[in-house]
Amino acid sequence: MNDMARGFSCIWLTEAAVRHRSYLRHFFLDCAVFCQIATRCATGVHAACVIRDGIGVLLCGDSGAGKSTLSYACAKAGWTYVTDDLSFVIHDRDDRLVSGNCHQLRFRPSAGSIFPEIEGREITQRAEVGKPSIELGATALQNIDRSQTTEIKYVVFLNRRDGNNAAIRPYSKEIARHFIGQGRFSPLDLMPRHYEAIDRLLQADVLELRYRDLDWAIEQLEALVETARP
Repeated sequence: MNDMARGFSCIWLTEAAVRHRSYLRHFFLDCAVFCQIATRCATGVHAACVIRDGIGVLLCGDSGAGKSTLSYACAKAGWTYVTDDLSFVIHDRDDRLVSGNCHQLRFRPSAGSIFPEIEGREITQRAEVGKPSIELGATALQNIDRSQTTEIKYVVFLNRRDGNNAAIRPYSKEIARHFIGQGRFSPLDLMPRHYEAIDRLLQADVLELRYRDLDWAIEQLEALVETARP
């Protein structure tokens, strides 16, 4: 049970549930904690986040857009990794500070064909039905630069459906606001804080990246960051 209004969570568990640690974490512990954080202290955004030379880039998009894959590819190319799928815009600030879990990264099993180092790793069920994943923990990520927070300069929406028309270009902030705001379940009295955080986030430059090739996508992001340097 999650009481969003009072910031209270209560979980009843069977011994069988406790014995399966991955199941326990995904379905109960993570959900309870993240629901409270994303309701009262921050606004959750379905997005990955990476940093280059101190410049934060939020990678947004639907499930399957390549957020985890591209964030990991960026990390392997020397970027700093923040999170692969869920970013939190911190409330009650004047900047666009985002936080994430930089200690884990999850892939679809098909990512093993792109990254040989994850091929053959154990597949676990995620909390969302029908989404098996391969998870890398802190030990596997120890050789990657990581940070729990960054300030966002660019919000980039990923689009692999139109990869034949590869480009990076401006994206509608109105569409971006709708995408980020959909599916909110907070108490009505807290909704204004979420939309204040979303509007503050979208003061950043908002772009769409159409791509298929990972190396090309990283090159475009690096060129983008280069333009922001003093």
